Parts: sequence; C-alpha cells; structure tokens
Amino acid sequence: MVSYVRLRTPLALLGAAVLVLAGPPLLSSGDDSVSGTQIPGLRFMVPNTPGGGYDITARTAAKNAEDAGITHNIEVFNLPGAGGTVGLSRLVSEHGNGKLAMSMGLGVVGAVRSNHAPKTLADTTPIARLTEEQDVVVVGKDSPYKTIDELIDAWKQDPGKIPVGGGSSPGGPDHLAPMLMAQAAGIQPKSVNYIPFDGGGELLASILGNKVGFGVSGVGEYLDQIKAGELRVLAVTGPERVDDLEDAPTLKESGYDVNFTNWRGIVAPPGLSEAQRNKLTRLFEELHDSPEWKKSMDQNGWDDAFLTGEEFGDFLDAQDERVVSVLKELGL
Repeated sequence: MVSYVRLRTPLALLGAAVLVLAGPPLLSSGDDSVSGTQIPGLRFMVPNTPGGGYDITARTAAKNAEDAGITHNIEVFNLPGAGGTVGLSRLVSEHGNGKLAMSMGLGVVGAVRSNHAPKTLADTTPIARLTEEQDVVVVGKDSPYKTIDELIDAWKQDPGKIPVGGGSSPGGPDHLAPMLMAQAAGIQPKSVNYIPFDGGGELLASILGNKVGFGVSGVGEYLDQIKAGELRVLAVTGPERVDDLEDAPTLKESGYDVNFTNWRGIVAPPGLSEAQRNKLTRLFEELHDSPEWKKSMDQNGWDDAFLTGEEFGDFLDAQDERVVSVLKELGL
C-alpha cells in the first residue's frame, strides 16, 4: 500500500507541487471549508405570509448576501401559521441542520406565550439580532381620520367599534403597541377590539379595504404604500420621527406616553456543531458590514441593532420576560 503514495518520478513531483499550489484557493471556497461563509443549500424560513416584516427581512438579507458574494443561491420559503410558532416547531425539529435559519422577532416571542406553544426560542440556536424599527399607526387613504388625535378621540367614544389590525398574535409588537397606546389615551386595553393577522402582508388588504379602523405594523413593511399615497401614517411609536416620514409625529410628542420599538433577527435549529454555528454567525457578521445591507437598512427605515451569539440568547430571554410583564401591566 505504501508504494501507491510514493513519488516515484520527477513528473510526479511536479504534479504534487501543482496540487499544493492549487490546493489553498480550492479549499478556501469549498463546501466543507471550516472558514469562510459559503453554505451551499442554505435556506431561510419565513414563519409568516409573504409581504410581512420577517419576509422582507429574509429576502433582503438573502439578496444582499448574494450580491456581496458572501454566499450564493439562498432559498427563501414561507411556512406561516399561529403567529410564527408553526415555523418555530419546524425549525426545532431540524436538529443539527446547519443549512437552515429562520427570520423572526418580537412577534414570535409573543406568539409562543399567547399560543402556549410546545417549542420556544430557548430550543433554538441564537444567531443574530439584525434590526430595530418603529411601528407606524396607519389608515387607508379614504379613512376619515386625518390625525392621530382625530383617531383617538373617535376610539375613546367606543373602543370596540373601531377595530385595530396588527400583523402579530397577542403579545407580539403589533398587539403591544396599540395596547400601550390605548392605555396612554385612557382606554382600557381589555376593551380594545384587536384583530390579529399572520404578518403585515395579510393586514395590508384589510387596511386598504377599510375593514379595520386602523393598523399597526413596522415602518419597513408599509413605507412604499405610504410614499405612494395608498396609506396615511398618523404617528410612529418610537422616540423620534422617522427620516422618510418627517410629517408623522411620535406618539409621545402627540401627548401619548408611548415609546415602543420592534426588532428582528435570525435563529437556527438546535444541536448545531460549533463550526456550523460559527459559520452562520460569520455570514451575518459579513452581511452586517456590507454596503449592500447598509443601503437596504436605510431604504427600509431600519436601525442597526446587531447582536450575536450568547448576548443575543440573553436578549431573547429578557424579551420573553418583557412580554409577560407588559401583558400583566395591561391586564391582559
């Protein structure tokens, strides 16, 4: 057997030298390389319907990563249901799969609580928190409400008659934001007629069709419709006005003591090896630093909230406690 690996001729020596010179570049971009960010067959799961915040985040991240050469041919697919917990259950079942990641955020944290889901985010591998953004309070262009004060004055008269739509289950951002808004306006949160939709994409049609009195969702989800004049934004929920929506006041400057923001991130299945986890993390670190991602964040009105690894895991634990605390405070 030894004779097969000996270099028995000068030509063989030359061939070996060529292989040595050619080897490193091939290894650096190969599928099994420990370093690098290329993950052939990588898939991003979106746990709600197309057009929502998780969907926009996942598809933007995939395109930016490909355009920047970080990795190639990422498949993005939707698996909606139960506020994101159907997708979460699927993710957890993919034990050890380093080629799957899920777009998620505060909405999934709330849905786990409100749906008493058997699988939680503690069962996943935290990869990265990516963005933070404000919610917007919006109505259709034909709505009778022109200002946030007009809306809230009408809402106070009979809260149950003005349904509010949100793209998340109870406990999610689009539910918590209007509940905090109601509390600040002197409306009992329990009297609010909240209608949950499985993502901002589903919610949009009901706002445009005036099937809900108003809607609450992320800035990035509805920025195009607002700019096109299909939606009218009455207020934003965060601490400052949004650059592309300078005419929209914050709730706080309108006299309602609310300061609320949402966030989005990426988790992976449990049971990943250290190499698998590190490779996914490196991919999102390089994405975060790319000019393509920075441009997309600016276009979508997203704020940078990058956090990885154990720190992101600790943040998820704190967010779960936050949801429980706010729901108790609101009597919900």
